[in-house]
Amino acid sequence: MTGVRVAGVGLTHFGQHPERTGRDLFAEASQRAFEDAGVPRADVEQLNYGNFMGELSEHQGHQGPLMAEAAGLTAPATRYESACASSGVAVREAVKDIRNGEADVLLVGGAERMNNLGTAGTTEALAIAADDLYEVRAGMTFPAAYALMARAYFDQYGGSREDLAEIAVKNHDNALDNEFAQFQKAISVEDALDAPTIAAPLGLYDACPITDGASAAVLVSDEYADEHDLDAPVSVTGTGQGGDKMALQDRQFLARTPAAERAAEEAYDDAGVGPRDVSVAEVHDCFTIAEVLALEALDFYAPGEGIGAAARGETTRDGDRPVNLSGGLKAKGHPVGATGTSQVVEMTRLLRGDHPNSDAVPGDVGVTHNAGGTVASTTVHVLEVEE
Repeated sequence: MTGVRVAGVGLTHFGQHPERTGRDLFAEASQRAFEDAGVPRADVEQLNYGNFMGELSEHQGHQGPLMAEAAGLTAPATRYESACASSGVAVREAVKDIRNGEADVLLVGGAERMNNLGTAGTTEALAIAADDLYEVRAGMTFPAAYALMARAYFDQYGGSREDLAEIAVKNHDNALDNEFAQFQKAISVEDALDAPTIAAPLGLYDACPITDGASAAVLVSDEYADEHDLDAPVSVTGTGQGGDKMALQDRQFLARTPAAERAAEEAYDDAGVGPRDVSVAEVHDCFTIAEVLALEALDFYAPGEGIGAAARGETTRDGDRPVNLSGGLKAKGHPVGATGTSQVVEMTRLLRGDHPNSDAVPGDVGVTHNAGGTVASTTVHVLEVEE
């Protein structure tokens, strides 16, 4: 079974682009990925594309062939939808196809256009990733859902708003030099604590922004990389996927995310590594409490011990295992369908040394964690620098 290399990566700026279409954003990201890879478009055998709300934000379904055209491809294309984990699933399926010999070269990516809907419209669109019958009709929003998870965590394990604020401060600091980040602005713990409450105990700075953007990566087999003498030192060595019940009311746990635990275990086993081998991580911090849950699901911390990691300096850029050196969803931004692939893009750059925060990476094994909804869907990928 062949290995999978990341030959090239590309991003747009994450932020507010209400006048740009999804196809325009993806064309830019894919162009950058091809330039980075040095792989001709004619060699691409398949496009795996992640998008969540295209029918609502652009009245556009059937986006696979549309985005292939935008990327300059004639290859077959498939859209993947798994809420905020859409392009994380697209990456996983691309890795499996290359390993299985179905293809040697794939373009994988995603895009989302959100700001044209406005805050109320985007909130309504995002809500379709929850259970409409039992959550949305009762007034549930995702800030409220993650607030319930935060309350459950505090009740079971302890923790405080200050602990969450430390996560927001860390991730804003990490985004300062990231040219693709939506927020390149430092904040203080006091700023976070004084911000308006959106769903207690979560305040404005505990939440990721509404974001437009796109991401893309060219994945190739080991054989293709060697035959074409590609400079592609980073490989995807592990992949995992997990699921859970859709509605929070049906879950066994509110303060744990078993879908991510299962995805992480599968990815570690696949790569032949363990959590202690991981030196850097990009996790799905749509809300600050989500970063805590991710750290524990990835088995970096036992349940109840991840809440103080940022405050203790363990996950900061100077810590033993930096987390979200890109700025995370919190500060880099969260264009939903693009996020999973964007994590792979950022991790690739971090590991190969051309990211502005690469100097903070203490080793050569990284993990990306991408979650959909209230972590009813999750993918985890292990990336490593090959000798």
